[in-house]
Amino acid sequence: MSTSGALGAVLAWPGRLLARLPRPRTLRARLTAGLVVLLAVSCAAVGVAAVVELDGFLTSRVDQQLRDVGARFPASLEHGTLPRDDHDGDEHGDTRRQASGTLGVRLLNGKVTNAAVVPGADADYSTDLTVRLTGHDKAELARVPADGRPRTVELSALHGYRVVASHGLDGDVLITGVPLEPVEATVHRLELVAVVVFGMALAITGVAGALWVRWSLRPLSRVAATATRVSELRLASGEVALPPRAPGSDPRSEVGRLAAAFNRMLHHVEDALTKRHASEERLRSFAADASHELRTPVASVRGHAELALLHPGPVPPEITRALERIAAESARMGEMVDEMLLLARLDAGRPLERRPVDLTRLVLDAVTDARAAGPGHRWTMELPEEPVTVTGDAHRLQQVLANLLANARLHTPEGTKVTVSLETERAGGGERAGGTAVLKVQDDGPGVPAEVQPGVFERFTRADRRRTGPSGGAGAGLGLSIVAAVTEAHGGGVTLESRPGATTFTVRLPERGE
Repeated sequence: MSTSGALGAVLAWPGRLLARLPRPRTLRARLTAGLVVLLAVSCAAVGVAAVVELDGFLTSRVDQQLRDVGARFPASLEHGTLPRDDHDGDEHGDTRRQASGTLGVRLLNGKVTNAAVVPGADADYSTDLTVRLTGHDKAELARVPADGRPRTVELSALHGYRVVASHGLDGDVLITGVPLEPVEATVHRLELVAVVVFGMALAITGVAGALWVRWSLRPLSRVAATATRVSELRLASGEVALPPRAPGSDPRSEVGRLAAAFNRMLHHVEDALTKRHASEERLRSFAADASHELRTPVASVRGHAELALLHPGPVPPEITRALERIAAESARMGEMVDEMLLLARLDAGRPLERRPVDLTRLVLDAVTDARAAGPGHRWTMELPEEPVTVTGDAHRLQQVLANLLANARLHTPEGTKVTVSLETERAGGGERAGGTAVLKVQDDGPGVPAEVQPGVFERFTRADRRRTGPSGGAGAGLGLSIVAAVTEAHGGGVTLESRPGATTFTVRLPERGE
């Protein structure tokens, strides 16, 4: 492996390592990863600089060695293969004075005529020192210019060499080469040491950095924990108790300023929630008191109107009609007052009765009453063979059924099919396991308008005339809000799915056996 290839590997390994690591998602992981990445880049830069500097230094030493050696060894090859005694009065002198591995090459007319390598100090000089070069090696050596400047060549027979070429006295070209194997071995050794040391440094820094970042971000973690607890609170209604404030930290730090701002925000939120709760309580108390106080005068007006209608004497038709309207509107107002009083009591959390209630019997009675009130509709039932029993207030659950059926009757034209179904959804674990009673009221009427559906269970919400039946008005708009309030008071819920030709109100109540 060449020095350039080794440097490329050193530069490439941090990128490959980072590409395989999962992307950090938390701030703690990102800070730790960023610290490790910066250290890895610094280590890689230091390692590359050290390797490049060492390689250049050792190469310059080899170049100096080439200049010191000169062309004595390749010049001794002009007589061909080196024998045991070259008869020049200095037996083996030109060979023994060269460093091990020194290459000598003689070229004549661009062709290699002789090539030899100095063996090691303990080698046997009785053998021929000539080295066999491949055609590629000879062509590589022939391309070296005879300008006296050192160059690096790769020889398949001898690997990397630093060579210098110069002109001989016989019109030939003499090439002297020194092996680069010691240089490469030293550089590879440094690369290995750098990888091991820097790898250990990265590992230790990663662990220590993770602990340091975790310790530094503890105040932020406490703020996040407090925010999580606040996000789990139900802030829509009722009294809300906010969790303790986030612990304070150094106000000069970013986390400290964040904690202080978060605590101030919680204080403002708590103050707003307290005022909102007080306003709700006053409004709820006013609605309850007003509804309670209005029941008596409304009943009195209705009674006087009915009494006037019973007068035996002649009464003009206009007066009779006015008295009938007064009695009807008084009755309607009385129902509205009762509904508002019920909603106020449910909002105040007044407990309901908790007794076993047979929903199957309630459905039978409610559908029977609906048939009598709306003979023009088609009423059907889908009931299970076994009774479905829940624990709750029978009177309020009866009111839920009556309101749902009245809603289907009042807001759909005659001939509409209304289906009431009842079933039980088991939570698993056999027949003794707790389940949910599911009551559905379905009709094939025109459907609830899409713009009305989001607030259909809010108070005083009315559908438009497309779902209003021949009986006229849509009531006070409190029927479905009572359904939602009573259902929630029983621990259940109600949902709506509607489109033209298919409207379904689904009531879910926790089932409780006797």
